[in-house]
Formats: sequence, C-alpha cells, structure tokens
Amino acid sequence: MSKLMRQNVIRSIVRNGDTASQDDLRRALLRRGLRVTQATLSRDLHELGVIKTGNGYALSPSDSADSVLPTLQRLVREFVREVRRAQNQVVLKTTVGSAQPVAAAIDAEEWPEVVGTIGGDDTILIISPDNDDAARLATSIQEMMA
Repeated sequence: MSKLMRQNVIRSIVRNGDTASQDDLRRALLRRGLRVTQATLSRDLHELGVIKTGNGYALSPSDSADSVLPTLQRLVREFVREVRRAQNQVVLKTTVGSAQPVAAAIDAEEWPEVVGTIGGDDTILIISPDNDDAARLATSIQEMMA
C-alpha cells in the first residue's frame, strides 16, 4: 500500500476516534492489514498534522484534504502509466494500488469534463459527458504525465 493510501487510512481511523495512543493506532492499522513501524507511524502523524489531546489523537483544526494531499499533477506524473480513450470514456492505467487516490484527486478537481470516476486497484474509468470532453480530458492528463 502506498504512503498516500496509508495516511488516508490513518486519517480515517483518527477521525473516527478511539485512538488513545500510538499503539492503539498501530493495532487499528494492523486490523486493516497494514503493518507499520513506530517510526513510520510517528512520521505519518507528524506529516498529517495529527495532534495528541486529552482524549487521544485528533486531526488538527486546520486539517483539510487540500493541505495534506498531493496535487493531481503530481499524482498523475507519479502513478499514471497509460491513458486510453473510448468514445466518452477515458481509462487510466496506474501502478498497483494507486487508482483510488488518483480517482479521488480527479473527482476533487470538479472538472466539467468529468461526470464521475470509478477507481479499482490499478485502473480508473472516467466518464465524460461526450466524446469531445473525453478527448480534452485525455489530452490534459497526458500533458500532466510529461
């Protein structure tokens, strides 16, 4: 699992509460199939801006997805391997485990060329309103890959 995905899981666990200590958080990650060292967990908590309160860990009040997540251009450059268009649809092939974060970043852009995305493990399906929008979108994504 990528660092971005791991940090999204950490954010979700912290947001749901019940994490009084790093050990509680480490066990919650382990239940979700993520084995992390204490050093990695500490680094992730610092990067995410997670703070320790009297009730356990919490996201800092200034936390927002925009301030923590990498830009779409960076995600595309690092993880997208292929762009293919079929009519009003665009299919992106990514590295294994990267499709969902990239799809979420595309959705967050709220582009008019994107009706919606479906992110699997290494493939994203993007639906556009029409063929012209899909062509523009595919071109934009290919330019980000350069």
